[in-house]
Amino acid sequence: MMPPVLPKRPKGAPDTIRLNPLDNVAIALRPLAVGEVMEGVTVTDAIPLGHKFALSPLPPGQAVVKYGQIMAEATQTIAPGQHVHVHNIGMAATHSDRSDQHGRVHAAPERTTFQGYLRPDGRVGTRNFIGIMASVNCSSTVCHAIAEAANRILKPKYPHIDGFAPIVHDQGCGMVNKGEGFDVLVRTLKGYRDHPNFGGVLIVGLGCEVNQLTLYQPTDWTRDRYLSFNIQDVGGSTSAVRRALELLEPIAAAANTDRRSTQPVSGLVLGMQCGGSDGFSGITANPALGVASDMLVAAGGTSILSETPEIFGAEHLLIARASPQTGDRIRGMIDWWRDYADRNGASLDNNPSPGNKKGGLTTILEKSLGAVAKAGMSPVSGAFAYAERIAVPGLVYMDSPGYDPVAATGQVASGANLIAFTTGRGSCFGAKPAPSIKLASNSTLFAQMAEDMDINCGTVTDDGVELEAMGAQIYDLLLETASGQITKSEAFGYGDNEFVPWKIGAVL
Repeated sequence: MMPPVLPKRPKGAPDTIRLNPLDNVAIALRPLAVGEVMEGVTVTDAIPLGHKFALSPLPPGQAVVKYGQIMAEATQTIAPGQHVHVHNIGMAATHSDRSDQHGRVHAAPERTTFQGYLRPDGRVGTRNFIGIMASVNCSSTVCHAIAEAANRILKPKYPHIDGFAPIVHDQGCGMVNKGEGFDVLVRTLKGYRDHPNFGGVLIVGLGCEVNQLTLYQPTDWTRDRYLSFNIQDVGGSTSAVRRALELLEPIAAAANTDRRSTQPVSGLVLGMQCGGSDGFSGITANPALGVASDMLVAAGGTSILSETPEIFGAEHLLIARASPQTGDRIRGMIDWWRDYADRNGASLDNNPSPGNKKGGLTTILEKSLGAVAKAGMSPVSGAFAYAERIAVPGLVYMDSPGYDPVAATGQVASGANLIAFTTGRGSCFGAKPAPSIKLASNSTLFAQMAEDMDINCGTVTDDGVELEAMGAQIYDLLLETASGQITKSEAFGYGDNEFVPWKIGAVL
């Protein structure tokens, strides 16, 4: 296979960027060589693409400022023009609490409808899958076998369904039947059982597990398209596959009658994720997604921001746009995570991964300041527990770990029928039954992983595309995807193994 052809940097493109007049660092938009003069200083170290260099002297203990906010502090003397990275800066003792952000309601975009599946409970689906859900790890292999057989035998007979999606996991037994961990699992599975992107659901248990099928009685509107059984009651694994195909036939026939119709954007619930972030994520892809989120909210839709360990140090920017009650809930989530990290001998600053750092990020404060850009500037209308059903429109916050599959699983369980995933280093992910679009933060990644990326936000720095224009492109792609356009991750087949409920509590 031939290697990808990487983009050439356009003539006249800027070489560096200073994001805020208060910043004492700038970011390299191309690799910088020693001796070049940038932002009025002479570069004294080779500066990799996406990394930072000092604009003024930084003595030990001096705050390093990016986005107009404290992102780190110097651990040794740093001269103007020197590379500013993990070798000479570290976690700041304090972080900014100043915010000049106030929630702004934007004008509604011109396009305010899409083609979706109106469900009897009033919610709208963007896909028409049938879920094959495991109540316990012991039935996961059988659920995969059922989905494979149903996609091979039944799907050709019912062309108006998107397929049979296995929703499997490693929990459901070896745990207590009460408490936070058990409640999270049950809430997550119920969120998927009732998801509008499912035209029908079959839940399969083993029979002796803690997480019994009796906990998952169908709701009124799903009663005709919801069935369940235990493997122990039908004769074993092979018999379970045969029995499942019998039960799925009428469910598939019913779901096959569903058709898309024109629906308001208020029916869209967008889960926003970032993974494999780099120094450009907070400059291009994340703020551009923030613009698209603002447009979605202005049209009556809902956007979900999550990953609490990755808003640490930037939570004040969200709280400033929230009601006192919502702000207190977000503070409480941050406090829970601080305590959780302490009890487990960890630190929230452990979060930036080796890939994040190679891409130019340093502390969790820097990562968080870029991550919250996905939230745009809309008011924060609510804060919800992991996998809790989202009860209000607008920009909302849902508590979750920073681990992408766990966070996205919670968002889908909360009602997200669409996922937007920004990445700078490259990330491979799908989230059945919700389609997932990938936003590349830089043009090099978009060229290197063209098979996985749906849109290139690198044109913001390369070609001077305004964030508002890039956000409008993302918004249009969201609506096209919600209307049935297939994403790169869907075309490859991602989503069968990315259901990962948050695991809390003892394994017994």
